[in-house]
Amino acid sequence: MLLKVTGLTAVIVATLPRVAFAARNSLRTVRTGVQPGNKTRLVIETSARPSYSISYPNNQIVITLSNTSANHSLAPAMAAGTLVTAITQVQSGDKLQIIADLAQPIKQIPRESIMLLNPNGDNDYRLVIDFMAGTGANAATVASSQTNNTAVKQKTTPARKYTIVIDAGHGGKDPGCIGKGGTKEKVIVLSVAKKLKDKLSAAGFNTYLTRSDDTYLKLAQRASIGEKKHADLFLSLHANANPSRSMKGFSIYTLSEKASDEEAQKLADAENAADKIDVSGFEQFDKDIRIALSSLQQHAVAAMSVEYAKGCASQFKRAKITQQPGPDVRHAPFAVLRSTVPGALIELGHLSNASEESLLKSASHQDKLVAAIVKSVQAYDFDV
Repeated sequence: MLLKVTGLTAVIVATLPRVAFAARNSLRTVRTGVQPGNKTRLVIETSARPSYSISYPNNQIVITLSNTSANHSLAPAMAAGTLVTAITQVQSGDKLQIIADLAQPIKQIPRESIMLLNPNGDNDYRLVIDFMAGTGANAATVASSQTNNTAVKQKTTPARKYTIVIDAGHGGKDPGCIGKGGTKEKVIVLSVAKKLKDKLSAAGFNTYLTRSDDTYLKLAQRASIGEKKHADLFLSLHANANPSRSMKGFSIYTLSEKASDEEAQKLADAENAADKIDVSGFEQFDKDIRIALSSLQQHAVAAMSVEYAKGCASQFKRAKITQQPGPDVRHAPFAVLRSTVPGALIELGHLSNASEESLLKSASHQDKLVAAIVKSVQAYDFDV
């Protein structure tokens, strides 16, 4: 069967012989959208990680998905103002072709504009393709294997100016953890935060610091800054400590009401205790923050935070920055992350480890950390 969609109307235009095969993958949704910079976005969602190839016949994009079954009851969501005029599904044996008819010709889509995103919240695997008329190299075929790594979008500047709020943890009368050599967490994270702000601003992002000097802020104040700035991403920077002096490495956390492990809960308790310097508990949050506390429980925001955190961990590992043993992303009830803004808490390393304390003080290592975070922000998809 061949299903063709023009606008929002689905019409059966042909019937193909049914072929018996056991597909491991199936089509979930197909949708189009408009991205900043007059780009068209095509999103193909599948139940399993797809193996795909892309070709460019005249005024078409053809995405061939291996070992995938069609979904003939599906009516793709067609946004107005895109280059896509119709979408057709064609099943051929164990291969499914998604054929997008275009209003104007395009050339080969650069690899950095093709992303393969892992499941996230209510979404399954998503093949995301951004393109515009007459751009890129000569038409050809681009192939990907199920065993390939996720395609990463690298951009020197974002399509629109996304807003990033960078939170340097602790400050003022709250020094955070203190290394054996006397290094204070509040000093290290402020230095990294300032460098990160400069680099992200140079890359085209709107960036704000929750603190730019040795100032003490309550956790509610930090979270509210992200809300007031209408941030697209909130990054809280910290340095860790552990009873074991041999423990070292970065770790990344997102908000969850239930901690992913005992260590994550202990860390959240320690970070949240910062407010207890002069506040008993968190019941004194103002109305806006109480609304944020409720809003962040929405699945989509939490899922977006996890997606960013996974990408950040990946960039740290690519930069060969030592990772603390354990999962790439942990979850715990951090008060500073309680807002409607997707975000992550990044522990840059352990001040309790002598060698890592020296690293965290060094300008070169701080620059390395900043470069990895910048790449993670550039690779993060703010709109999917």
